[in-house]
Amino acid sequence: MKGNEAICQGAINAGCKAFFGYPITPQSEIPEYMAKKMETVSGTFIQAESELAAIHMVYGAAATGIRAMTSSSSPGIALKQEGISYLAGADLPCVVVNVSRAGPGLGGILPSQADYFQATRGGGNGDYYLPVYAPSTANEAYELTVKAFDVADMYRTPVMILADGILGQMMEPVEINENEIESKIIEKNWAANGEMDKRPRNVVSSIDLVASGLEEKNLKRFEIYEKIKQNETMVDNGVKNGDTIAIVAYGTPSRIVLNAIDLLKEQGIKAALIRPITLWPYPYEVFANLPDSIDNILVCELSMGQMIEDVKLGVMGKYPVHFFGRCGGVIFTPEEIVEKVIEIESKKSKS
Repeated sequence: MKGNEAICQGAINAGCKAFFGYPITPQSEIPEYMAKKMETVSGTFIQAESELAAIHMVYGAAATGIRAMTSSSSPGIALKQEGISYLAGADLPCVVVNVSRAGPGLGGILPSQADYFQATRGGGNGDYYLPVYAPSTANEAYELTVKAFDVADMYRTPVMILADGILGQMMEPVEINENEIESKIIEKNWAANGEMDKRPRNVVSSIDLVASGLEEKNLKRFEIYEKIKQNETMVDNGVKNGDTIAIVAYGTPSRIVLNAIDLLKEQGIKAALIRPITLWPYPYEVFANLPDSIDNILVCELSMGQMIEDVKLGVMGKYPVHFFGRCGGVIFTPEEIVEKVIEIESKKSKS
C-alpha cells in the first residue's frame, strides 16, 4: 500500500475513532482512505471546511478522551499551528500527520524536508514541543503511527508524524495484523466526557490568567518532556569502529544515502548512516559516542539545511559538520552524495 494508506491503517488499528481533515497534495489519500474506513470501525470522518476547522475539531474530540487524528501538508500544517499550540497547552493527546511538500508558501507539490523547524521547534506560540516521528518506509509509517497514539495518551501530548511526499506516494509491502490492535488505550479521568455523576466536572482549557498558575503548568509539562527525552528517543545508528564519515539523514532520503554508502564502499571509503527516527526528542547522545575513527559528519537533507543545527548541537564542535541538500522538490541522487563525500575526503587528505 501507499505510505499515506499505511499511516491510515496504523491509526485505525491503534483505535482512532475520529478523523478531521482537508485535501491537499501530497496527503490527499489520507482523508480519502479514512473516509472509506472510519465507518467500518464505528468512527467519525469529517472533511472540514478548512485546515483551521479541522485542527479545532481534533481539540474538541480529544477533550472527550477518544483517539483523534488530522493530516495535511506543509502550508496546511502552518494553518493548524494555532490549534496545535492550544492542544499542547490543554495537554490533549492526538496525532497530527504532515506529508510535507516544497515551500515556502504554497511552493510545489514535490517532496521536501523544509518543515523540520516547524515540526521540532513548536510551530505555534508559547513554550511547547511535540514528539515527532520520521518514518523511512511504508511499514515503519504504519508502526510509528500506532506508537504515536500510545505516546500521545501516555504523556498527554499531541504527536506528529513527519513524512515526505516520496513516502506518502510510494507503494511497498506493509505487514499488518488486522486482528491485533497493538496499542493500549488508557483510562482518561481528565476528559470532558459527561461522567459528572461519577466524578467532579472536568474543564479542558489552555487558558490560565494567573501567572503563577500558568508557570506551574508549563513547568510540569517540561518535566513530562524530560521523561519523553529519556524514554522515547529513537535512532538507527549504523556507525561502527573503522568508519571514517557518518552521514546523517532521516525519512525517505535516508534510503538514498544507504545507496550512496554502498557506492562509497566500492571506492574504499567507509561511510555509515545515522538516521534519527524521533526528530524531537533528537538523539543528541549518539554523537557523543561515535568511534574515534570518525573524521567528518555529513548532513543530507531535502532543504537548505535545518536538521544540521541539531547535528551541530550533538557534535558540540568535536567533528567538522558538512552539508549537502537539494530543495524546491529536487531529490538528490546517490551519485551526488558520493561526489560530496569524495570532496570532503580529498580536503582531509590535503590537510
